[in-house]
Amino acid sequence: MQVAVVTFDGFNELDSFIASALINRCRNEGLEAFITTPSPVVTSMNGVEVTGQRPIGFVSEADVVLIGSGVKTLDVVADGTLLSMLPLDPARQLIGAQCSGALVLAHLGLLAGMPACTDMTSRPFVEARGVPVLDAPFHARGNIATAGGCLASQYLAAWVISRTLGEHAARDVLDYVAPVGEKERTVEHTLHVLRAEAGLGV
Repeated sequence: MQVAVVTFDGFNELDSFIASALINRCRNEGLEAFITTPSPVVTSMNGVEVTGQRPIGFVSEADVVLIGSGVKTLDVVADGTLLSMLPLDPARQLIGAQCSGALVLAHLGLLAGMPACTDMTSRPFVEARGVPVLDAPFHARGNIATAGGCLASQYLAAWVISRTLGEHAARDVLDYVAPVGEKERTVEHTLHVLRAEAGLGV
């Protein structure tokens, strides 16, 4: 199973790197994430240059697509050509968005009839598209999920792992990366949010 972590110019490092790093701890189980970019090299909001692992066309074949955020998301959604390179299909793909990535999903028409999570800066732009914004870090309905706040990336990654490999796999990954002395609390809280907001687990 392949995951496209869509990363635009001006991207937020936390969004793309946390999600891909957590998911890639499941490589041995057949789940792998790739930084997917519209150009060979993209530059983060803090000037970090990154070479994409996959071109933007990879989103068509990926099993999971995560849309990261950044300081140029308004430019992204204003670019019809770029949006046309994102033929996402929730009938066969898991689709997630981090912070301003929710605005991309809104422009693609994927959030119709459902609320979303996003960051405070992006909130008015998402609401202007007619999408209710929740005061929550994570929400999912069916195959579409959104997360709000940079450190909410863990929820998005754990959702992907839970949906593809099962909660036990997500638990193992979260336990590994959680702060020492806070592991049980971190794991249980994250999984509680997933169960409550996406109906996962029991």
